[in-house]
Amino acid sequence: MDNKPVKIGDCVAVERNKTMWEGNIIQINSKSLTLKLKSGYNVGITLDKNTKIKKINAEKIGKHKPVEFKLKFDKTKPLVSILSAGGTIASSIDYSTGAISASYSASQLVSSVPELVNFANIKTKKVLEEMSENMIPKHWKQLANSVFKELKESNGVVVTHGTDTLSYTSSMLSFMLKNLNKPVVITFAQKSSDRGSSDASMNLICSAITATKNIAGVVAVGHGTMSDDYCLINPGTKVRKMHSSQRDSFRPINCSPIGKVWVDGKIKFLGKHKKKEDLKEDCYLDDKIEEKVAIVKFYPGFNPELLDVYIDKGYKGIIIEGTGLGHIAECLFPKIKRAIKEDITVCMTTQTIYGKVNPYVYSNLRILSDLGVIYLEDMLTETAYTKLMWVLGHTQNKEEVREMMLKNMCGEFNLKIQPNQFLY
Repeated sequence: MDNKPVKIGDCVAVERNKTMWEGNIIQINSKSLTLKLKSGYNVGITLDKNTKIKKINAEKIGKHKPVEFKLKFDKTKPLVSILSAGGTIASSIDYSTGAISASYSASQLVSSVPELVNFANIKTKKVLEEMSENMIPKHWKQLANSVFKELKESNGVVVTHGTDTLSYTSSMLSFMLKNLNKPVVITFAQKSSDRGSSDASMNLICSAITATKNIAGVVAVGHGTMSDDYCLINPGTKVRKMHSSQRDSFRPINCSPIGKVWVDGKIKFLGKHKKKEDLKEDCYLDDKIEEKVAIVKFYPGFNPELLDVYIDKGYKGIIIEGTGLGHIAECLFPKIKRAIKEDITVCMTTQTIYGKVNPYVYSNLRILSDLGVIYLEDMLTETAYTKLMWVLGHTQNKEEVREMMLKNMCGEFNLKIQPNQFLY
């Protein structure tokens, strides 16, 4: 190794076993270093007695930071609060690993998208710094509380969130924010905000525009096509991530989008939605939930004894994702009977995603229904999970739970599914 000390950001030449690399150090410890090569690729190199490092020059690689600017209040424009909960939209490249991490604050996001001020006065706050796979029920409560506080003075609230569990959060917020009489918009990005090809900018702009409109409820806003054409406004209890990486990954399930919104401020409503004047009572926060609820996906060869785990662990509710109209193998019936006997609420959704469950077509399904399994029409599994948590947080009475689970509280049911709503 060269006598000169080296650190992250330095441009160096590394030789090991007659192989030479040149690039900037993005990670280094006693055993190895990682170089960012001129080609853009990273290479990891073992540090031992055969490794020689020559420092070429000091060159710091900095993380992308938006240019700061001061927001000026315009009394002619509505006030929109942007809350950051983490996720890819609030992420940037971590040069120590070459991966991305949730590191942006809401104010930094706004600084990187100055067009937002064309449509609203912007207020920002970082609530969480979590990738969405790390979201747990306590985060939903924290986020719901923060949104509720902002609703008291803002015309609407935008929440930036990771894509992978966004539908869980959007549905839970729908149940926790009762009599919601303003728009709460959840948005996302499939590529981090510091990348030139990021979808974050357009999604943020369209979300801010949506947050100024006459919408009462939780909605998810993001790219409607793979290009930068327009964004879709989707209902918070009927939206699902349908592609692992495409910009237009979110789709309304068993319903149509509420509308389309363009970055120039244009908006077109496509279907019915609640408006502010439809709500006569004040909005209030109700975040009482029962966390001991599970999702069980049935599959061929499913071991019925797996259900015993949830029963023995004292779970209060189980959402079973059955096949087709809500089928599971007959060998599970005794376990279902045991669970219901021990006051565990068991509900049924379908793996097909589109369409609805129906306990009256096949005799086996009638048996399950007679046992007490609640068939949840066309409700999404994610929505059923969060709704059951919320319902069980308010009552353990079997009849009351059934009544509440089958009550259309936030548009989670669509009893008149149209053929053109399949794979919109």
